[in-house]
Amino acid sequence: MSFTPSAMFRYTLMRLGIFVGSFLAIWALVYFRVLPSGLGKSNLFWVALLALVVSAPLSWVMLRKQRDAVAVQVAEKVDRAKERLAANQSQEDGV
Repeated sequence: MSFTPSAMFRYTLMRLGIFVGSFLAIWALVYFRVLPSGLGKSNLFWVALLALVVSAPLSWVMLRKQRDAVAVQVAEKVDRAKERLAANQSQEDGV
């Protein structure tokens, strides 16, 4: 028995990985004073916000194939649900 993660699970992990990588890179840039730090104790929030802003377009470009795989998986599940619903409705109509 082998575990094959769903496309959504893989996409989520990859997206999280891109965010963590962006966070660490921006944290290093702030640490070495290449980028300005936040005011007072807001430095962590500042780095997280910048990491979100940087990781979003990176994910959009880098994870295109994975996003397409997720879309196919979701479409298949929706089609199966529609088929089950139609089958159930036809059984009710026959009574």
